[in-house]
Amino acid sequence: MTEISAKAVMDLRDKTGVAMMACKKALVEAGGDEEKAIEILRKRGEAKSGEKADRATGEGAIAVKIGGGKAAMASVRCETDFVGRNEDFRALATKVASLVFENGQTGWSEAEGLVKEAVNTLGENIQLGEWKQVEAPVLGSYVHTNGKIGVLIGLDGGSEEQAKDVAMHAAAMNPKVISPTDVTDELVAKEKEIWTEQLKNEGKPANIIDNILKGKEKKFREESALISQAFVKDSDKTVGGYLGGVKVVGYVRMGI
Repeated sequence: MTEISAKAVMDLRDKTGVAMMACKKALVEAGGDEEKAIEILRKRGEAKSGEKADRATGEGAIAVKIGGGKAAMASVRCETDFVGRNEDFRALATKVASLVFENGQTGWSEAEGLVKEAVNTLGENIQLGEWKQVEAPVLGSYVHTNGKIGVLIGLDGGSEEQAKDVAMHAAAMNPKVISPTDVTDELVAKEKEIWTEQLKNEGKPANIIDNILKGKEKKFREESALISQAFVKDSDKTVGGYLGGVKVVGYVRMGI
């Protein structure tokens, strides 16, 4: 039998909210694989979703630079919230975003030197996180006040205000893709496996499970996609409805 450490059990409990014994049992069944253990708990209906397992850990800051039909976003990580809120650290994140805006991967490599200097100045382990770029006719961004969530939105028309509104929505609702059709068949198949087990455990007859799965798939695709989510500023509309005929051509969300 695979030896399961107390820390592994605690980590799984923190990510799922499930009782310790159930977490340990799932880890044993999964051979110590945390992701598989989460799936096992979900199939049993004990963990409602894997969202908690997707949360990034650590501290840091995200910064954005936009201009001339291009936008760049970068994250820099640190050990403590105290440093993450430090003005010098925030300025570092802004500088890194500017470097990748101007030079992409070359700028990212240049930022390594700035990070080394910051380690000496701030006295804490500091690392580059990730960077992304979006190019579009109309761009909007949103960085949460805590600096830990950032979004870039590119539109094929419309206004910067619309792009910013959609970016704020995405920061709050965390859509995985732009359109329902962008949700991969592999992801849907994985979810269907979990739904099927849950429905069987609920005693649903086999002859109606297929119809239930079709409804669940439709809802899952819509809830996972930016344009089909209910718009946070007006729940009577979807994001697509708010945008009218304007198409979302770029979407990046980053979290720490």
